Amino acid sequence: MPKMKTNRAAAKRFKITGSGRVRRAKQGGQHGMIGKGRKRRRRLRDNDMVHPTMEARVKVLLPYL
Repeated sequence: MPKMKTNRAAAKRFKITGSGRVRRAKQGGQHGMIGKGRKRRRRLRDNDMVHPTMEARVKVLLPYL
């Protein structure tokens, strides 16, 4: 049986925490920062968690767990 390949697009977007949750970056923080307020830019720096209903689907793409 061949090994399952990691989906490279998902590997660049998601990381697995020590407790097994899936971490992701918040959307909207790539460009156009001049039009966004200081408070909004500060909030975009933090990482966010993938919703529990989507976690299983993301973990299928990351078989190295």
